[in-house]
Amino acid sequence: MVFLFHLISGLSLGSIYAIIALGYTMVYGIAKMLNFAHGDVIMVGGYISFFASSAWGLPPVVSLFLAIIVCIVLGVTIERLAYKPLRHATSLAVLITAIGVSYLLQNAAQLLWTSNPKVFTSIVGFTHFAPLGGKLDISLIAIVTVAVSAVIMALLTWFTGQTKIGKAMRACSEDRGASQLMGINVDFTISVTFAIGAALAAVAGVLMCSMYPTLTPTTGAMPGIKAFTAAVFGGIGSIPGAMLGGVLLGIIEIFAKAYISTQLSDTIVFVVLILVLLVKPTGLLGRKITEKV
Repeated sequence: MVFLFHLISGLSLGSIYAIIALGYTMVYGIAKMLNFAHGDVIMVGGYISFFASSAWGLPPVVSLFLAIIVCIVLGVTIERLAYKPLRHATSLAVLITAIGVSYLLQNAAQLLWTSNPKVFTSIVGFTHFAPLGGKLDISLIAIVTVAVSAVIMALLTWFTGQTKIGKAMRACSEDRGASQLMGINVDFTISVTFAIGAALAAVAGVLMCSMYPTLTPTTGAMPGIKAFTAAVFGGIGSIPGAMLGGVLLGIIEIFAKAYISTQLSDTIVFVVLILVLLVKPTGLLGRKITEKV
């Protein structure tokens, strides 16, 4: 039963990583840039939901939607002000800008909300289930997190494969120049991608704070890095790959903490990533792209 408990904990944690990684992989797949400020958008979503529910007394679902709206506006604003002027710049310039935006959001959060930890209230309460004669304890938020991540992946797969804007995203991912010649508004498509990524960050932030109820201005920093690792692990640019990478990363982390060492769990996660990339550099579900000259 202990093994099953750790497995469920790993699935729920991995589902959070998967939702964050989906935001990373969407932006990288279409815009070909690594938005390292993504983790801090998670933190902003957590704070908006916290104040909406605790200070303003709004219902949990309303606070979640408010966090999504604010994060979408924030994500699109970041893309327009920080990344759009660098559309044709080098990858290094974009990377440095992303790190700068990340520190800007963290310090702005400290000025606005101080660095004192906030105790987050779960959006689904603290209900627990005890199946198998009470031998197994499962929290409702863990079940909701796994279910939400599965629904999000299914919706994103449908969206990118069946809708007009989704097909435009895939076209921009393949060849941005040719897409523009075919009449696709590349700037609008990239903005929509950032909006989707920011919405996913808000959902992940609320679910993560519901599961681990401590909120600070640096809350999204380490989960953001681990989710980026999950995206690379599964194959960055692949929606199923981000999902698979996130879930596997969560399971590995929980089992490493339970059976090896809590201090070495992060090290073990990154060692596994290195070993996988040595064998398959494109990630588990990534595909090798041949550049034609």
